[in-house]
Amino acid sequence: MNDILRKIGIKSLNPMQVAVGKEISSSQKDVVILSPTGTGKTLAYMLPLQEQLDRDDINVQMLVIVPGRELALQSHEVLQSLKCGLRSMACYGGRATMDEHRKMREVNPQVVFATPGRLLDHLEKGNILCDNVQVVVIDEFDKCLEMGFAREMSAILGFVSDDCRRVLLSATDMDDIPRFVNMGRTTKLNFIPENEQTNGRVESFVVHSQEKDKLGTLALLLSDIGNTPTPNTQHPSAIVFLNYRDSIERTSEYLKANGFCHVVFHGGLDQKQREQALHQFSNGSVQIMVCTDLAARGLDIPKIGNIIHYHLPLSQQEYIHRVGRTARWDASGRTFFLLGPDEKMPEFVELEPEEYQVQSESAKPVLPQMVTLYIGKGKKDKISKGDIVGFLCKIGGLKSAEIGRIDVYDRYCYAAINRKSLRAVLKNTAGAKIKGMKTVVEEIR
Repeated sequence: MNDILRKIGIKSLNPMQVAVGKEISSSQKDVVILSPTGTGKTLAYMLPLQEQLDRDDINVQMLVIVPGRELALQSHEVLQSLKCGLRSMACYGGRATMDEHRKMREVNPQVVFATPGRLLDHLEKGNILCDNVQVVVIDEFDKCLEMGFAREMSAILGFVSDDCRRVLLSATDMDDIPRFVNMGRTTKLNFIPENEQTNGRVESFVVHSQEKDKLGTLALLLSDIGNTPTPNTQHPSAIVFLNYRDSIERTSEYLKANGFCHVVFHGGLDQKQREQALHQFSNGSVQIMVCTDLAARGLDIPKIGNIIHYHLPLSQQEYIHRVGRTARWDASGRTFFLLGPDEKMPEFVELEPEEYQVQSESAKPVLPQMVTLYIGKGKKDKISKGDIVGFLCKIGGLKSAEIGRIDVYDRYCYAAINRKSLRAVLKNTAGAKIKGMKTVVEEIR
């Protein structure tokens, strides 16, 4: 266990993770884990469960049900980062089931992370067999129910044996667990503080807009955030939450016209667009994400300094999940409520936010230090992160300190590099080869 923690750069586990690890390791009971967003629930269940799986058994031994593709991918990446010898795969809608099945035959996953509809499809087609499944994990269980996946989850659980262990995780308390989950003897671990909507590391502010159209005030606030991060909040990144897709597009057009580097994220985007947006935001080449509440759950992006409620949250749960994007682990963060002339704070927000006066006289966007490159070769071409670093240094002319996060996929890679070096890198790599293969290198805009 200590070796794994060293690999992923974590010195010690928090009390919730320690308690979960002890319970899962010392008993065979079903477990319900309740803990606020951002406390590391994925790692909490994954560390003890991975120790119980058989590396020599090529069959699927653990099913993890998640509400969305982003959480499926992130959970798969977390398990792979542990380098614990288990094969895993993320399955989700938006691509052909046949293509996933083909990859499944290549990978022979022992752990499958999947959205409910796609997992049920694979089970009904016989692509995944449950004879060796020891445990079913339902992450964001409350969100799965909220999104209407009760029928799919009930059908999925009908494929596994009654003595198959169940582990449920949620950031909000559950009075009753539906009967279809078929929980046996259950241990409930509740780490949700009483009467505490957000953790003490989040500062809360209200920003008043004199105009009903709040876009000008938003731009001034984003300028402030980009220019003057507070001592406690060193990361000027911001997520701007809106309630409607068309409002996101309007906001995006305004920010673009005024020079703000940003990405949008909502359910109307295709998989590739959402993937690129997440990579640009998480690797620091874009510091503003404008999104719906789709991004309020399931996205584990560290170092988000600021949450802005352009549209007020519609419920207490969504408010809690929005604010949970910042101050993750031991970091701090800020949340801003942007109020028009006729708007008031929601009654379910118990904290009294401070008044925040924007300092900027005009919106002056600050460009991030990094940009993201698309490189058209990946794992299928025997390309590794080390190959990308070597290519960018030897051919692109970069120093290793100018290279940020690198993500390698089957057929392409994303690499964050210093913005000042972009032109030179694109010029140097035009028509160049990586490991003897010509490749495309271009900026993701």
